[in-house]
Order: sequence, then C-alpha cells, then structure tokens
Amino acid sequence: MIDSGRFNPTHVDMRTPHEEDISLPAGNDYGDATESTASEEFSQSLLFDLGQIDVRWEAELGTLWAFMTPHDRPNSNQSLIRDTMTWLSESKRLFGANPGSLKFMVLGSRFPGVFNLGGDLEMFAECIQSRNREALLKYGISCVEIVDRIWHSNDMNIINIGLAQGDALGGGLEALMCFDVIIAERQARFGLPEVLFGLFPGMGAYSILSRRVGPVLARRMIMEGHVYSAEEMYDMGIVSQVVEAGEGEEATRRWIADHSAHHAGYVGIARAGRRVHPMTLEELTDIVTTWTDTALMLSDRDLRMMRRLAAAQTRLR
Repeated sequence: MIDSGRFNPTHVDMRTPHEEDISLPAGNDYGDATESTASEEFSQSLLFDLGQIDVRWEAELGTLWAFMTPHDRPNSNQSLIRDTMTWLSESKRLFGANPGSLKFMVLGSRFPGVFNLGGDLEMFAECIQSRNREALLKYGISCVEIVDRIWHSNDMNIINIGLAQGDALGGGLEALMCFDVIIAERQARFGLPEVLFGLFPGMGAYSILSRRVGPVLARRMIMEGHVYSAEEMYDMGIVSQVVEAGEGEEATRRWIADHSAHHAGYVGIARAGRRVHPMTLEELTDIVTTWTDTALMLSDRDLRMMRRLAAAQTRLR
C-alpha cells in the first residue's frame, strides 16, 4: 500500500511503507519548481493516509486503487464515511490539475468475505430510541452525498469500478451499485435486508435500481429482502463480471488493461447513460428524509431485530 510518503507514478508494489519515493502522476509538463511543489502536495495529502481506506496509485494502468479496512464492524460507520468522502475529494483535488493521468478508480475491501454490510445499525437503533432525528438524517445525507459523487464519477473523466470480493448488503449494496462497472467474486452475496426490521434502503437503492433494472424489479428486490448470488446479479445486469474466488483483483486489472485503449468512449457512454436517466442529489436527499421519518416509526420489535443484526456484524470481527 502507498501512504502519504510513498507516491510513485511508475511502479507500485506491496513493500512496507516508506520504501518508495514521492513523485507526480505520469504525464505532467510542470517546470522544476512547480513539480517540486506538486510532489510536496502529494506527500502531504491525506489520500494515502486514511484511517479505514488503503489507497495506492498505479500509473501504468492510470488507476487509483482503494480498499476499505474497517477497524470494527465491516459497515458504514461514521469514520469510514468521512474517509470515503476524503478519498473522493482528495482524488479530485490532486488529479484535477492533470486529469489525463487518472482513468480508473477502484474500490474494494480487505475485510475477509465482506465488501460492506451497510448502515451502522447500532447507531440507528440508538438514534431511534432517543428520537434523535437530526443525527439520523445527518448520517443519511452524508451517505447520499457519497452516492451522488460516485454515481457522477466524482465529476472526473474516469470509470468507477466496484470490486466485490465478499458480501454487499443493505447500504453496502447501495454504494456498490453506484459504480460504472462491478466485478464480483463468485462467493459474494448481495441483498437489501432492511425490510426484516420494518425499514427500506433509503440511501440510493430505489433510485439506482429503478434506473438499472426498472421500477418493477426494483420494488420487488426491496420488498422481498432476498439475498442474491453473484450469478443472479450478473443475470439481472447489475454485476458486470463474475470471477472465481481470489481472482477479483487480477480480473479487475485485466478489465482495465483491456478497456484502457477506448477509455474516452466508455466515459462518454457512462455520461450518456446518466443524461438519459439523470439522478440528482435533491432526489436522494428527499428519499433519505423519508427514510429517516420511517425509521422513527419503527416498533420495539423492529429495534430488537436491528440490534440482533448489528450483533451479528460485530461477531464477524
């Protein structure tokens, strides 16, 4: 992994920290003074020193790799949400001056068997029990802001790739479905289980699924709470490619290599798709507001189920 002191534009490996020099992304035409300033900016950036996301740059593929490394449960805790927004904002800031160098952004997870299990259910239960609508809504808005950024490719000329080497459930699936391309290992499972505790996935699922598979199937997936295999998700057109267990990273690398020559065309296709089926932050915010108000109506029985699921997440540690 590369941290803030290990940015190298020509080669990345898995050596221990501080074994690589800082340098700019390939393709810069800066003068010596500007190059020195930019190199220092990269070295000081938080992008390569996030608490729950490991990031590395691979210039040969024009790819910024990121892997979630949750400290506790493999869910969207508030620290991971902050790190994710930093990953997006710092990527745009650092590569914005030389947009041609960054072509692909990949997000995966280092937690064994899990991409992401979704919302912080224990936090939800506490907010509902204490009637803390403000905190619940703030959390939801933070999530849909990330959904909006990823859906719009971080306002950059890039292709977003989601790498699911394990389960993506609830909010984890909502986040994954924002990506232009999803590569999944065969053992991964996918689902929206919120209906089990009387809620619905309110941070993008309805909006994204309606655009990807149509409103009828979207409603069915949300209401039934079924868990799907990677193959089923591929057949529905949500997952782009299914590979064998342990082959996800290499398959992603191959996909990038195979599609790099026509990168501009794929960016254009993605933009055209978003124009035909636009999704706005206003829409997402309206829905997450409805989700917040629905959550506050949950029964004690629903909260007990929510806490049982949170406990199951905790046991995965």
